[in-house]
This record gives sequence, structure tokens and C-alpha cells, in this order.
Amino acid sequence: MTGIAIIDYDMANLRSVQKGFEAVGYAADIVRDPDDIANYEKIVLPGVGAFQDAVATLRDRKLAGPIIQHIKAGKPFLGICLGLQMLFDVGYEDGEHAGLGIFRGKCIRFDVDEKQNLKVPHMGWNQLIFSRANPSRLFDGLGANASVYFVHSYHVVPEDVSIIAATTDYGGAFVSSIRKDNIFATQFHPEKSQKVGLQILKNFAGMPGNMGR
Repeated sequence: MTGIAIIDYDMANLRSVQKGFEAVGYAADIVRDPDDIANYEKIVLPGVGAFQDAVATLRDRKLAGPIIQHIKAGKPFLGICLGLQMLFDVGYEDGEHAGLGIFRGKCIRFDVDEKQNLKVPHMGWNQLIFSRANPSRLFDGLGANASVYFVHSYHVVPEDVSIIAATTDYGGAFVSSIRKDNIFATQFHPEKSQKVGLQILKNFAGMPGNMGR
């Protein structure tokens, strides 16, 4: 079994993620074949785009099943942006669409544009507020004022708040990272978050290959 797979489903800048891992001393392969996923200790599911299209593409390419099996096997998983959102039951972008159903909850649009005159999509640098109740190994070595880069119009609302690892303020608190067992995910883009993001990728890459469930 080998190292890190970055799942390719034509909805992310995969090379940026790959270069991020390379910058901290870890090789990562870009993987399209669902049969290859089981060969990797860790997988990363990045994503930029629409919830419905992303989930449909994962299913059409037979990638959804192997991703879920990887998670159920207790192997480390990192979701980035859309890769976080798809873990939930349902997304409300251009209708109501089923997600992968790893967690109960929904993905909804920011409502701050009309109410608070803030721009949607939310783009730019914002601070992480770490959960004391659910600390994440992704954030080892980060300072209390760590800021990361976001670009998104939707955010998740988990039914189980105990999985929240960090929040961020944008007209109110929203979930910017989750953690449960071997599952780690961020609404922000570590690959675009300079030194803080590289430390996050390094932390993920250095995790043991099987963390249990």
C-alpha cells in the first residue's frame, strides 16, 4: 500500500494540491481509476464547483463507493472545500441534491449578502477559531490567530455539532473544518493558504495509515 491519492474528477486544481504536498516533502498521486483508490493509505478529495455536478460525477465514474469504503476502513481522508460539503446528506444549490451521506446535515448558501451587505461568494483570508471540544490534528503547530484562504458560496450545517473542529466568522460563525475519527475536512483551501496551509497538508500527510473507526 502506497501513500497519498488526490482524487481526480475534473472539478479541482489538482496540481496545486499535489504541489502543496511536494513542498512539505510528500509525494501525492493524482488518481482517476476507482480500482486504484484501495491501494492508498490516504486520500484527498478536493473540489471547486457545484454540489450536484460533483456528486453526480463521483457516482458516474464509480469513485463514490471506493471513497466511502476507504473512510469505513479507518484510513485517513481529507476533504477540501466541495470535498467537505459532499460528505453531508444534502446540498441546496440549484435545488435539493443528495450528498455522500457520511454525516447528517446540509449544505446551504450564505445569507449575508442581502442581510449584512457582505459579498457572496465569500473570498479571501479569514481566521480559524479552533474547537476546544474537538481538536484536530490538522491544526497541530498552528498559532491561535491562523488565517486561511476561502472561496465559496455555501457552507455546511452538521446535525452533530461535536464533529466541528473549527469555525470562522463571516457575518456570523460558520463551520470551516470538521473532524471525526479518520475524517478531516476543510471549507478553506490549504493549498492556497501559504505557510498555514502547508503545515496543514504536512500534518495530514504525516498521520498513520490506519486510524480506526
